[in-house]
Amino acid sequence: MTGDASKAQEAFQDTVREAALRSARDEPPPDRLWFFRDARWRCIAVSEQGLQAEPGMLEETEISPAAPMQIEQLDPDQLAVWISAAPEPQRSALALFYLDEFSLREMLAVLEMKAGELSDLISSGRRQFQAWLDATTPYAEE
Repeated sequence: MTGDASKAQEAFQDTVREAALRSARDEPPPDRLWFFRDARWRCIAVSEQGLQAEPGMLEETEISPAAPMQIEQLDPDQLAVWISAAPEPQRSALALFYLDEFSLREMLAVLEMKAGELSDLISSGRRQFQAWLDATTPYAEE
């Protein structure tokens, strides 16, 4: 999410510290999604202290039937780097989508947005990712 392991660790530790303080005051976090929301906002805050993705329009292309084969050619870190370079809130939407650990309702709650907004972010992000895949990992049919 931050593109920097030390910043991510700082955000995680601050979230855990805040949860412990809340619990000590007998005001524990209301649900498990609180941790994700809090950590996300902290990641956004520490990311703003460094370099940010430049706003602008990235090239988009339709999702290719060969996309799964192109993705198989990637090192897993390449997907993480690509997502971490996306502007916020698209970065958070793509990270939660590709983690494949959350229901739609949970993603909406963590991101604090409506279904249409999330759909637009993921859809354009996937088309941008496909354009990047086509440029960096062309698929040659055998």
